[in-house]
Amino acid sequence: MNKQNRLLIIPFLFSSLLFAQSGNGTIRGEVHDKFEDIPMEYANVVLYSPDDLNQLNGTITDGDGLFVLKNVQPGNYKIAISFIGFKDYKDENILVTADKTLHLGVIELTPHSYNVEDVVVDAQRSMISYEIDKKVINVSEQITSASGSAVDVLENVPSVTVDIEGNVSLRGSGSFRVLVDGRPSILDPNEILEQIPASSIENIEIVTNPSAKYDPEGTAGFINLVMKKNKRAGLSGLAEFDGGLRNKYGSQGLFDYRENHYRISLGADYRDYISYSDRTDNNITTYEGNTSYRNSFGSSDGNRKHYGVKAEFEYNFTDMDIMSVGSRYRYRRSENDARVDFTEWSDIDPARIFYNSLTDRFRGGGQYEFFVNYEHKFAPKGHYIVVDFQFESDDGDEETVNKLFDNNQIVSGQKNTEYGPGTEIESKLDYTLELNKDSKFEAGYQNEIEIQEEKTGYYEYNTITGNYDYFYQFSNTTDYRNQEHAIYGLYASKLNNFGYQLGFRTELTKRKIELLRTGESFSIDRWDYFPSLHTSYKFTNEDQVMASYTRRIDRPRGYYLEPFETWTDAYNVRTGNPSLLPEYIDSYELGYQTLFGQSVFSIETYYRVNKNKIERIRSVYADNITLHTAANVGTDYSFGTELMYNFDPLKNWNINLMANYYNYRIRGTIDEETFERESNNWSLRFVNILKLRESTQFQLNGIYNSPSVSSQGEREGFYYINLALRHEFIKNYLSATLQIRDVLGTSDYEYISESKDYYSYYHRTREAPVVMLNLKFTFNKQSSDKDNRSDRPNGLGGGDDEFGQ
Repeated sequence: MNKQNRLLIIPFLFSSLLFAQSGNGTIRGEVHDKFEDIPMEYANVVLYSPDDLNQLNGTITDGDGLFVLKNVQPGNYKIAISFIGFKDYKDENILVTADKTLHLGVIELTPHSYNVEDVVVDAQRSMISYEIDKKVINVSEQITSASGSAVDVLENVPSVTVDIEGNVSLRGSGSFRVLVDGRPSILDPNEILEQIPASSIENIEIVTNPSAKYDPEGTAGFINLVMKKNKRAGLSGLAEFDGGLRNKYGSQGLFDYRENHYRISLGADYRDYISYSDRTDNNITTYEGNTSYRNSFGSSDGNRKHYGVKAEFEYNFTDMDIMSVGSRYRYRRSENDARVDFTEWSDIDPARIFYNSLTDRFRGGGQYEFFVNYEHKFAPKGHYIVVDFQFESDDGDEETVNKLFDNNQIVSGQKNTEYGPGTEIESKLDYTLELNKDSKFEAGYQNEIEIQEEKTGYYEYNTITGNYDYFYQFSNTTDYRNQEHAIYGLYASKLNNFGYQLGFRTELTKRKIELLRTGESFSIDRWDYFPSLHTSYKFTNEDQVMASYTRRIDRPRGYYLEPFETWTDAYNVRTGNPSLLPEYIDSYELGYQTLFGQSVFSIETYYRVNKNKIERIRSVYADNITLHTAANVGTDYSFGTELMYNFDPLKNWNINLMANYYNYRIRGTIDEETFERESNNWSLRFVNILKLRESTQFQLNGIYNSPSVSSQGEREGFYYINLALRHEFIKNYLSATLQIRDVLGTSDYEYISESKDYYSYYHRTREAPVVMLNLKFTFNKQSSDKDNRSDRPNGLGGGDDEFGQ
């Protein structure tokens, strides 16, 4: 059957089941780099018939170098194992017997040697790989973001869009979760992505349709950051230093020691970046029959500074018991100073009024995390438990001071403060039982407790005393408490080449919000239900198709619910909406992957329905003053297709093409008026990696994102180009990377928002180009211990690698 015919039958694959054959055998093995004695991930394993003409089965190795070939009929076979840059391994005497498992043990691959001077060709991992339920981004291949954060890496990957403000969206939605090594963070997704250095991340896993095992919070799924860890015995580490034009600095160090049954990991990082931008803002409001106009132009300097330390200790009590304990502390401080010139007039008074403003905004605080993880395997093999406990505490303080000037005299001013600690405690118990070689059952319990006290203060400038006077009626203290209890179950099995996984999850949410000043309280006590279905079918080792359905939820954030007015500056008022309902999302995906030699092609079609859609909406509060709130505006629909093609046009040239096209439609009611808006959104990623010499690599990335609509507005499209050049001075030890981001200065942000009584145009231009230099030093001192892996159950974060590779 050719590939075209396979694509035509995809919609019908999941209407019937294939019947399993009994009496088949299994082949297991493990692939290592012979010289480094470390597991090799993504090695190709192919099983051939005795005549070497027909490929019968195949797979790739996982993060521990392990592979399993199931449902192999009894008989004689040949097996071939290959990896780019290494000599192929072949064994022509593979004997499989009925209902037996053939263990091939550790298979070592040797790097290709091309001359007597021992020059070898290094194996280079693909920048993006696709697995059955996730995309895996190899961060080490993203040299254009070597000095940046996780946000900079995500600019160049499928399913993700990053705007000029650094806001990340996953398949068009800003509602998603961020995990670090499989653990959630108390911080907002964009905040944690901005704070973690790209160079401390091994892989980024993008999961757009997670099963019922995972927390269903977030419209579009979750992003998991897999941090670097050492697999070798002995001491390993890296040190990096970043410097850029116009006050941009950073550094980090990671150190890891592994020996026998334990591992110790330490890390620290520091970043101090100043960015510059210009902005234009034009507003028209109509209030009580009078139309007012306000135009402004200005510039701002943003300073983002953060530092963090972390430590982790892992101990293998036995081959069946592993425990890890870790702690992280991170401090962040964000400052923004804006200088804006205003022109204001109205229909009643057309005379122009000119004045200017200064706005100083600060946000920062410390975040502390402590976690304990324990894994136990039962005998006989095939079932195990994982217990995880996590505690987080966060101090998020914020202050904004706004002053309006007329002839260098302060005519008015506001100060807004917001502070208060937040605590989050999460615990979970996961159990897995392998029923047979093709079937397993998973179940678990998860609990999450959130406690937060938020104090907001409002002050107005007193032109007589020169002080800011406190206004009690606009200041509030909010006590926020939330509990979520979840139970889930999964069953996965396989019938010949058809695999399926059924899941169901139920959650109890208990939430109470109290306003201490007024005595008001708002509570919910609700059960929610989340089924999931994942299926796959393999035509051959190179061709497989996958389909899935999940139901998800997006609960409104705490500040969306606060039912009081907060002045953010002289022209904008914010208020919460305690009657907000959570969003409920039905998500469907259908994907196909195939190989053409060393080239990879994938296509994914997705359809998502979001009920009770929550959006920030704007209305007129008074002359030239806008009210911001949140509301359930209706239902939105996204129907699209993602394409990815990775190929090598020449020996030392790799190209990765990514495209995403989807139709977005939203309809509902705002201020008792119905609306419906629609746009065809698309984005392109064009990544070139060119190996100029053995030690020199060049990368060029081109990104385009089309215009997109929301319930009240439209964002214009934008594009930009990034360049990078990396050179290794001492192979595997010392390298330097020069990066130039937004070479042409084209990544502007332009947004229009309007309703029946207001119109707003906003345009921001950021500093460009941004030039950075990164210096990286790595070391690996290997001990004589040759078997230091942790044979952990498969799960998130399976792609760890040693430092410096």
